[in-house]
Amino acid sequence: MSDVAAVQDLVKKRLELKKEISKIIVGQDQVVDQILLSIFSGGHALLIGVPGLAKTLMVNTISQALGLDFKRIQFTPDLMPSDILGSEILDESRQFKFIKGPIFSNIILADEINRTPPKTQAALLEAMQERAVTIAGQNYKLDLPYFVLATQNPIEQEGTYPLPEAQLDRFMFAIKLDYPTYDEEVLVVKSTTSDDKPVINPLFTAQEIIDFQHLIRRIPVADNVIEYAVTLVSKTRPNNPLSNDYIKNYIDWGAGPRASQNLILAAKANAAFNGKFSPDIEDVKAVATGILRHRIIKNYKADAEGISEEMIIDKLL
Repeated sequence: MSDVAAVQDLVKKRLELKKEISKIIVGQDQVVDQILLSIFSGGHALLIGVPGLAKTLMVNTISQALGLDFKRIQFTPDLMPSDILGSEILDESRQFKFIKGPIFSNIILADEINRTPPKTQAALLEAMQERAVTIAGQNYKLDLPYFVLATQNPIEQEGTYPLPEAQLDRFMFAIKLDYPTYDEEVLVVKSTTSDDKPVINPLFTAQEIIDFQHLIRRIPVADNVIEYAVTLVSKTRPNNPLSNDYIKNYIDWGAGPRASQNLILAAKANAAFNGKFSPDIEDVKAVATGILRHRIIKNYKADAEGISEEMIIDKLL
């Protein structure tokens, strides 16, 4: 199949995928789109939302529709790295045997990742970056495609361990999950309090998703689009000549080069989802908020004046 035909096939498959997901998930179109952009770009996503907004159900539904294995890890203060990665045990023949932990799956939901200490949070880092884990000197490759979706509750911060910037940077998207609209909530209540159990049909194989990830990377990008993305990221850095007084007033630290890479990758995926064979500046703008939101660090002045990351990003676009 040529790349042109493959892009057209991806557009068709994505529409079918959205239809399948909507059997269970009501609304939340933008959230689902950004999760799918992450998966098909080969990135990870951080989902920020209050409890009860169906984050777990959403990830479970998406993994079923994609035909992938799904595991959920509930992060708690006493969780150890071995609880995630797995550990070596002595079997009946007195040989050491490795028992795989829940990280060995295609889609991992790291629920309330900020509830666990840094040592356990760091256990995810190698898996996210290298798609492999090292235990007792042995390197174990993870099955591809591999995708981590971590959730954070923005309300309660007592007794939590905020993710360090280096780890936040590993997430391609930070996705904000809002309350449903009135009509959507009525539909949610109707569908979840009846005895109907919709069946989700798997539409992909793991290999098809990997092929689509390679296809997205092969999409050509014009130099002016890459320059726009790099300029946009450079503007977030207070000490950069391209940044303006607004940024210097409200931001302590800007985004790094990984933001520029992710902007282009996500723009390619966004273009492919919409049947375009090359991304333009509008595609970069469409994904900018989710990619820059967790990479810019506001100062006290911004907090005092009630200025959000989204407001700052809107000023840059």
